Amino acid sequence: MSEYVEIPMASGWYITITLASSERYGNDYIEIAKERSGQKRARFNLNPKYARALGEALVEFADKNRL
Repeated sequence: MSEYVEIPMASGWYITITLASSERYGNDYIEIAKERSGQKRARFNLNPKYARALGEALVEFADKNRL
């Protein structure tokens, strides 16, 4: 199981996807972040049960828009 994925973009930017857990609440979440030079600029936390739905929606969006 991979707990970290890095997707390179232009000009040194990366999209990082990390499986993390909250010590405070005791649950897991997926953090999707835009990162450059080791600094996270924008973050989005996703409940793991929606990961597959998000992936399928992105593929469908790309197909419909010929991306």
